[in-house]
Amino acid sequence: MKFFGSATTLLAVSVGLAAAAPQSKRAGQTIYSCTQPNTAAITFDDGPYDYIYDIVNTLNSKNAKATFFFNRCIYDSDSQDRVKYAYNNGHQVASHTWSHANLATLSWDQINDEMWRVEQALERIVGVTPAYMRPPYGSFNDQVVSAASQRGRTFSGDSTGSSADQSKQAYTDKINEHPSSILALNHEVYSTTAYDVIPNAIDQLQAAGYNLVTLAECLGTQPYQNVGQPGSDDGSWTC
Repeated sequence: MKFFGSATTLLAVSVGLAAAAPQSKRAGQTIYSCTQPNTAAITFDDGPYDYIYDIVNTLNSKNAKATFFFNRCIYDSDSQDRVKYAYNNGHQVASHTWSHANLATLSWDQINDEMWRVEQALERIVGVTPAYMRPPYGSFNDQVVSAASQRGRTFSGDSTGSSADQSKQAYTDKINEHPSSILALNHEVYSTTAYDVIPNAIDQLQAAGYNLVTLAECLGTQPYQNVGQPGSDDGSWTC
């Protein structure tokens, strides 16, 4: 897992309130942490995976919200159900790109395709166009920044996995620094994340007085560029 702070940037594109029609996009800006005091934003990469149900249930039982960055083809029925479960329970859904490729090595068209495929999938499955994307491996260049800006995306870095004990200690160490806000990255594909790290982290953060919110809420921005009605899978949704 990983915490974001002054050493790791979030490249942000401001978007308007999601509504029936797409909102205009504004120039990108660089941010370094959450902007809302006393907030903690727990985020997850690499789903939707089996453990998402138990992660969401744990969050809900503790009146906490989180943000899920999805990658790969998510059109199979199990993946669609998982995405819907997170979204319908009030958590934010976002993009981790379609194939988890290193965006800095791709062409302009390939970068846009990686982003567009997830946009289309989330529009179809839950009716929203995501405003946030996390580039795999934390790898991006000027071309990726430009593509994200044109697509109205906010994005942040990626990280490698840590053991459960390391992750729990990292939460403890960060909380003991008493920052105004906390932005954390976890990977939902590990059972230890679902059943050990996250319950412990939520308890620690709430005991320290943090309000657990979505990424958009911790930044005071909107989670989606557009909110509409989900589609109906007629068999044409393929990878």
